[in-house]
Amino acid sequence: MSDGLYLTGCEPATGKSAVALGVFELLSRRVGRLGVFRPVVSSRDGADPVVELLLPRSPTALPEEGCVGVPYAEVLADEDRALSEIVARYRALAARCDRVLVVGSDFSEAGASRELALNARIAANLGLPVLCVVSGRDRDPGDVAVAVGVGETAVRAAGGEVVAVVANRVPPRLLPAVRERVGGGGVPVYVLPEAPVLTAPTVAEVARACDARVLAGDDAALGRETSGVLVAAMTIPNLLERLVDDVVVITPGDRADVVLGVLAAHLSGGLPAPAGLVLTGGIAPAESVMRLVERLPAVVPVVVTDQDTYATATLAGSAPGRIGPGAPRKVDVALALVEEHVDGEELLDRTAVARPRVTTPLMFEYELLDRARADRRHVVLPEGTDERVLRAAERLLRRGVVDLTLLGDAAEVRAAAARAGVDVAGARLLDPCDPELRERLAVEYARRRAHRGVTMDAARDLVVDVSYAGTLMVALGLADGMVSGATHTTAQTIRPALELIRTTEGVSLVSSVFFMCLADRVVVYGDCAVNVHPDAGQLAEIAVTSAGTAARFGVEPRVAMLSYSTGTSGSGEDVERVRAATELVRSRAPGLPVEGPIQYDAAVDAGVARTKLPSSEVAGRATVFVFPDLNTGNNTYKAVQRSAGAVAVGPVLQGLRRPVNDLSRGATVQDIVNTVAITAIQAQS
Repeated sequence: MSDGLYLTGCEPATGKSAVALGVFELLSRRVGRLGVFRPVVSSRDGADPVVELLLPRSPTALPEEGCVGVPYAEVLADEDRALSEIVARYRALAARCDRVLVVGSDFSEAGASRELALNARIAANLGLPVLCVVSGRDRDPGDVAVAVGVGETAVRAAGGEVVAVVANRVPPRLLPAVRERVGGGGVPVYVLPEAPVLTAPTVAEVARACDARVLAGDDAALGRETSGVLVAAMTIPNLLERLVDDVVVITPGDRADVVLGVLAAHLSGGLPAPAGLVLTGGIAPAESVMRLVERLPAVVPVVVTDQDTYATATLAGSAPGRIGPGAPRKVDVALALVEEHVDGEELLDRTAVARPRVTTPLMFEYELLDRARADRRHVVLPEGTDERVLRAAERLLRRGVVDLTLLGDAAEVRAAAARAGVDVAGARLLDPCDPELRERLAVEYARRRAHRGVTMDAARDLVVDVSYAGTLMVALGLADGMVSGATHTTAQTIRPALELIRTTEGVSLVSSVFFMCLADRVVVYGDCAVNVHPDAGQLAEIAVTSAGTAARFGVEPRVAMLSYSTGTSGSGEDVERVRAATELVRSRAPGLPVEGPIQYDAAVDAGVARTKLPSSEVAGRATVFVFPDLNTGNNTYKAVQRSAGAVAVGPVLQGLRRPVNDLSRGATVQDIVNTVAITAIQAQS
């Protein structure tokens, strides 16, 4: 079995980096310690953009200098000596990893035939199977088939093994014809369409090409992709007629009218949103103008260059676009292309990557997305103007994980998305204030709460609250689940669910779990978010429900009922409560492995378990940890998250008839993505 995969372009401009990113993510689903290696780099100092892109996505902490081989100059000077150094450096890295993705050279230093032969020779000497990438840009299906054959032949001539070929950057209209022409051979050929956003420069890349410095704006917006350049040498009315989304506007620095007009267009929500503003001539706006700019609620990047307008337009128009860690939209597009068009399981099997015995946080996150995507559900996000929610929505839509509804005034949602530079055109936008929707929701709310004396007038007032509107959509079957809490409290998220959705049959309370993704496994903590001081019966119910949630998400449940004593060593009201709860679990779920009361160390450490509970099937092997109260559980999960570097996914609410989940108000974009995927999986069952 090989310890890696060699990915190489067979010619220039294949879009190899995008494919490498997608394949790296595929490997991460099965490989715990995954490394990246570049055998030949252009820079003499070893800096490499592919390593900079992939290395932060690796679950293994690796030094950047250990992930590169030799500069191209050394290959040109003495290829045999350089090859020996490459092999030595690769083996040193491979010794620290379970698998390594090797990404071949960039076809920037020599002719295509020599470059391809060099990569084939390196792969053969490393003993790695090869994934070839060819370009389908500006080619008809026959030309693509020829390129595929040339790549395969060159690798085999050097003694290498081709496991698959990717035909990348194929015009979308030619995808069926190319697939038909290249299919049917012994080696699978995956055909990926051209995605213009992958080669579009970001605002930062445009600024770098013009040697510009930043005057104002959000640093994160520098990673926004651009659609082109527009030289503003006309009056504002004519300029506004020519604005398009994501364009970079170039104008002399003393044109205060253009500066303020472009920034107003960005804020308006009703006009195309430019990506950035480049001021020429080395002229910064007047101090009075800058004071106004700095007081605006959101500002696109404003940069200034010493170049004149013509030179700036030339440089900006030719700025290269690359996939980098600071360009999240490109990353998401690249991942979505590989997920949609490459048979990941087939490729991993052909590369002889065995299924893992451990589960890393990254593996768990990918498993969530895969399971959600396999049976796509519809989730409503009430906080439709929050930037994090919008960025998460774009990622989920691009990668085909769920269908989404965003709540809020449609114009305001679109304006917020435009300001953030995200595309949520694939989501449905609904305004709870829309008369027809409001009336429908109010009728349902009044019906369900009639026993509480709720009138139609009161219901109409209440259902414009996005939390109630989203929950009612779930209750009515207009959505399969809801995720909220980025800007709302837990109470604001949960209260409508308790009023309208209620608990499942046989469950008396709503509780929560966190999936704690440790370095090599995933465990479940419950309840760390909802119930303050559950009694014995409630603790037992939390344990049984948490075990069911764990099993649903691939964690074999072995339940530890936690306390400050183990077995019969202690006494007191709190210990007896846990002891009674443990007996209730055994009576309610006879086949469920459970132990309690038990201390945390005895639950996780086999050595301690042998001393304290040598005959227990749970001690030392627990996977589901039930905390005796909210104070203990909430503090413990946060301590493990912050001190042990664990990824905490949740809280995941359990016990409701339909899934509603709460976010932390400090949730990241990835937290939101994970929680939406979990909600979709809950809805599947």
